[in-house]
Amino acid sequence: MSKDYILGVFKDEESLVAAFEKVKEKGIIPLEVYTPYPVHEILHGMGNKTRITTAAFFYGLFAAMGILAFLTWAATLSWPMNYGGKPVNSFPSFIVVTIVATILSITILTLFTFSIRAKIFPGKVPEIFHERATDDRFVMVIDKKSMGENSAVINSIISEYGEIE
Repeated sequence: MSKDYILGVFKDEESLVAAFEKVKEKGIIPLEVYTPYPVHEILHGMGNKTRITTAAFFYGLFAAMGILAFLTWAATLSWPMNYGGKPVNSFPSFIVVTIVATILSITILTLFTFSIRAKIFPGKVPEIFHERATDDRFVMVIDKKSMGENSAVINSIISEYGEIE
C-alpha cells in the first residue's frame, strides 16, 4: 500500500460519523470510506452523485428506437410477408420483443458503463487498504496531500474516535 494515505479505523458507526463530520468541518473530504453496510450520513457527506441512471435512460431510449426501426425495416422492406390479409407493418406484434430487447440492452450497457467507470476488469489486482475494512471495521482513507497544514488536527480527530494506521 502507498504511504500517501492516512487510514482512520473505527469500531462503530457513531464514531465514524462523528469523525467524518469533524474532518469535513476542517475542509477535507476523505478519498473513500469503507463500511460493512451503507451509512447514509457518509454517502450524503461525500457528495458523490452518479449519472448512471441518466445513461441507462438514454441507453433504453436509443435501444427501443433502434429495435423498433429494425423490426419495421425487416417486416416492411426487407422481407414483407402478406398472409391472412394482415398488414405488412403489424406494429402491435413488435411491442413485446421491443420491451424485452430494450431491457436486455439497458442491462448489458449499464453493466459495461459501471465496469468502465469503476475500473473493474478481469485480472485487476485490488488495492486493499485494511484487511478488515468491510468485515467489521469502518475505514476512512484521507490523502496526506489534501490535509496540508491541518495534518495534526486531523490526526487528533481520528485518534479521538478511532485508530490511525
